[in-house]
Amino acid sequence: MALLTTLVDTFNDGVIGANWGNSYGGATETGGQARVPCAAGVYAGYQTGRAWTLAGASIYLKLVTRPAASTGTDVSANFLITSAVEGTSIGFKYNAVTSKLRLQSNVDYYDAAAVELTYSATDHLWLRLREDGTNVYWDTSPNGSTWTNRRTLATPAWITAAIDTCAVDLYAYRDAGTTDHAAYDNVNTLADGAVVTGTGSGTMTTTATATPGRAATGTGSGSADTDVTATASAIYHATGAGSLDTDATATAGGTDRNDIDFQLGRPHSGWVVSRPWR
Repeated sequence: MALLTTLVDTFNDGVIGANWGNSYGGATETGGQARVPCAAGVYAGYQTGRAWTLAGASIYLKLVTRPAASTGTDVSANFLITSAVEGTSIGFKYNAVTSKLRLQSNVDYYDAAAVELTYSATDHLWLRLREDGTNVYWDTSPNGSTWTNRRTLATPAWITAAIDTCAVDLYAYRDAGTTDHAAYDNVNTLADGAVVTGTGSGTMTTTATATPGRAATGTGSGSADTDVTATASAIYHATGAGSLDTDATATAGGTDRNDIDFQLGRPHSGWVVSRPWR
């Protein structure tokens, strides 16, 4: 059973992952985010396959960028868990025209009892849905750590029945106005790093050359009640080789750091020597 709790993505590798194979309308992974176009008359979304379960699970994310109303009368960014039945879904809708956040459990595309909050870019930056076998909970957070429950509803029957048939749909729509986008990030994770590995070439008697890998690191500050801010840095890694008669060196690639040389001395008495030195 694929619980939605296990769906994790930072959107940092620049490629729409296999879990989001049903994405549509020009959605991309751009700038470390799931970016969904919001163009007049076009539905676009970052969407998983229909293989997930909300019952007994939770899912949270950060709504990083919201579309502007412009001249539209129906403009929204949505975070929904959908069933296999058309129009049956549960989740959040940000209404750019009214600046309201709608907490909804839709049947036939509508929830007459939905709860609407005046949207706060701080308090409602992070959004979470969870189900505990009795109720569904809509929660919001300014930092992904401290959550406030905004709505509680007895679990709809379809959630219990829809085992491994739910999909996550992060979609945007506008009926008119200037094209922009919605952006989502950090699905089920507060970490936002990525590592990209590189390859190297060389011989035992020549200096090795390498295509550097990249790792994102940084330092940050903040508190439990505020967003953490971080200054990121890039570190480049390379591989190297040498011979028994010469020191082996490897020069790091990239320009974000001063070159770093690693030097291995000649083996001498008392060393335990393993390959390739033997």
